[in-house]
Amino acid sequence: MSTSAIELPPPVIGSLSPSRAADFKTCPLLYRLRAIDLLPEEPSPMAVRGTLVHGVLDRLFDLPASQRTFAAAEALVDPQWRALMESQPELGGMFGDPAELASWLESARPLLAAYFELEDPTRLEPAEREQLVEVLLPSGLRLRGFVDRLDVAPTGEVRVVDYKTSASPREAFEGKAMFQLKFYALVIWRTWGVVPRQLRLLYLGDRDMLTYAPDELELARFERTLEALWAAIARATEARDFRPSPSRLCDWCQHKRSCPAFGGTPPPYPVAVPSRSSPGLDSSPVADD
Repeated sequence: MSTSAIELPPPVIGSLSPSRAADFKTCPLLYRLRAIDLLPEEPSPMAVRGTLVHGVLDRLFDLPASQRTFAAAEALVDPQWRALMESQPELGGMFGDPAELASWLESARPLLAAYFELEDPTRLEPAEREQLVEVLLPSGLRLRGFVDRLDVAPTGEVRVVDYKTSASPREAFEGKAMFQLKFYALVIWRTWGVVPRQLRLLYLGDRDMLTYAPDELELARFERTLEALWAAIARATEARDFRPSPSRLCDWCQHKRSCPAFGGTPPPYPVAVPSRSSPGLDSSPVADD
């Protein structure tokens, strides 16, 4: 009697999220400090406001379509902030007094107003929101991350939507802005067998929208790019050699005291390095923005 062979998945060689992949592309040392040393970062009021707005927009779609108004979104700001505080009480320490907190909460409302100028939520029924998507590539590289929103048309066409509370990037930086959505588009293609029809970035900071239509060839090339990126991370991990790459982005980095480019010294390399299947994961408590 013959038996068919059982096809086993490839062994996992590593895991990447869009954030950690972007970290290594931006600065290998930043990747090490976040993914290997696991240095804590103080969430900024701007970043936490992004998380707050993301949460409000997510909860907005819990309402019946006819009730998804700007007034309803405004009414969700305070309860969403209380929910954030319950899960992360330390966030309350960002504000010196109630007036400062009230001003910060008020700053979220223009961003919500911008959303309603870009989309009409009463005409949308997302298939998924704040959804974990992941795939194990044939190479053994696992890709995973959280998608803000997936829209699926009755004809099966898929749209990937990401909210940004920042302003839209200059033309020279649009490719970097699309990196995250291409990452998600690749995961969806490899898991669902469907190339997303559209990638959409909603920039609430200046009421702008960036859209893009990928194709299979482009996503196949992007897959090879990510595998090459992981190979570079693996070599750097083996050699314990993560060098800084100074740029204008250093102005916003919280790790200058650990960076040789600014006279700092990285911490001793960890004795127990996270497994090679885990350093690329992103456990950031605030939304990527």
